[in-house]
Amino acid sequence: MKRTHSGEGSVRSHKRQRSVQLHSTLNKHYKPLNSANDYSKLFLSEKPLDIFVWGTGSMCELGLGPSHKNKEVKRPRLNPFLMAKEGTEPFITSICCGGMHTIALSKDNKVYTWGTNDSGALGRDTTTNATEQLKDMKDADADDDEDGDLNDLESTPTVVTGLPETDVKIIQIAATDNMSCILYENGDIYCWGTFRCNEGILGLYKDEIQTQLTPWKLPLNFVSKNTKIVQLAPGKDHILFLDEFGVVYAWGNSQQGQLGRKVLERSRLRTLEPRPFGLDNIKYISSGENHSFALDHNGDLFAWGLNQFGQCGVSKDVEDGALVTVPTKVLLPENLDSKVKMVAAGEHHSLVLLENGDLYCFGRVDMYEIGLEKSKIPEANCYKDARGNIRSVPVPTKMEGAKPFKYVACGSHHSLASTTDGVAFSWGFGETYAVGLGPAGEDIEVPERIKNTATKEHDIVFVSAGGQFSCSGGLKLSEEEADKREDAYDDE
Repeated sequence: MKRTHSGEGSVRSHKRQRSVQLHSTLNKHYKPLNSANDYSKLFLSEKPLDIFVWGTGSMCELGLGPSHKNKEVKRPRLNPFLMAKEGTEPFITSICCGGMHTIALSKDNKVYTWGTNDSGALGRDTTTNATEQLKDMKDADADDDEDGDLNDLESTPTVVTGLPETDVKIIQIAATDNMSCILYENGDIYCWGTFRCNEGILGLYKDEIQTQLTPWKLPLNFVSKNTKIVQLAPGKDHILFLDEFGVVYAWGNSQQGQLGRKVLERSRLRTLEPRPFGLDNIKYISSGENHSFALDHNGDLFAWGLNQFGQCGVSKDVEDGALVTVPTKVLLPENLDSKVKMVAAGEHHSLVLLENGDLYCFGRVDMYEIGLEKSKIPEANCYKDARGNIRSVPVPTKMEGAKPFKYVACGSHHSLASTTDGVAFSWGFGETYAVGLGPAGEDIEVPERIKNTATKEHDIVFVSAGGQFSCSGGLKLSEEEADKREDAYDDE
């Protein structure tokens, strides 16, 4: 039997009572969100998409099967395993990249995973290789350099079993570095994998589950009976939940302040469960690797977590190891021309996309993560080292001269964006080919168009990025539509 300190049970009871009282208050003042709100539409495509992958796939991240030449794909390549049959209609409606794995959702409510399964992030058994011989994936527009077999069960997109047989739709999928999570329209959450911390595996749930290898239903005792979760926001080793009354919950590793609350070392396993931390009136959430964001109903954006390169965007001053321990307002310009549409963030950089297509960038610049031309960054927005070199831009700064964007994503040190006319751009760290711009493997300072045979006739709807790879999802354009768009770019 576990011993508790005197009064510990009453403290927990008091905290639970306060949480229920908070929900009761919110129920009276805030109009509930629902699965059909504007921000939920960011996660699902109304039409099935062709899925393209590129980057370094040495850990099976690209999902192209165990063929010998698929370790490095330097430009987007259509993934044929995510087609019903070769040459037929696509069936994937959502994708989400973790650090070294990807999760995808099909139009018939099935979940597919691929990538490394060392921490159980795929939610299925990959210990025994299948004997079926899979064909080589050939694409004249993509180059591969390394040989060697990959685990066929990790490298091939495969359905996750063990999820409920139900008509209730999945409305969002999410992937951290070592965990996957899915959200149903009724608020049910299933997850698998684990969280890691600086010392290694932290665990998944309290001290009860270290690593979960198959789908597991998360107990929803952290929310009141009269509400449900409507959004997820995965980080590297933490995840945020948003309920329909605007309360935010955080779960996972807290060592960089990404949970918005202090967790004592001696109690970190007992507290390894989703908990609120005083943030409410929120309508949208997002996470970087070790920092987090929340947008409230007033249009104010808040951030917290690791901030040593100014990736939280809350102060002009930065320092090594700096943490923003409580949600703090992001220093976006007053009287923006448009409202915030979405936020994307990597390890040390962040992007804020407005509804009018403008993009504000902040954080580290060593590998051109934020896509701003150094010579044109306002002096007042820069942080320089002792030698006068720009190291970061801690103040949200508008990207000038770019086409209007409709979707953005961040890998660890690179960024992706899709324009309103469906063309993909990328910038940042290029050595792993995650920018998708060909064999040079160079870092890209400002957004550059990803142009190749595989995607030139597609309207790119989604982009997603992992540690060293990227994915996009697109709708095939008619020949007339594609030619018209190409002519517009040729005229520039």
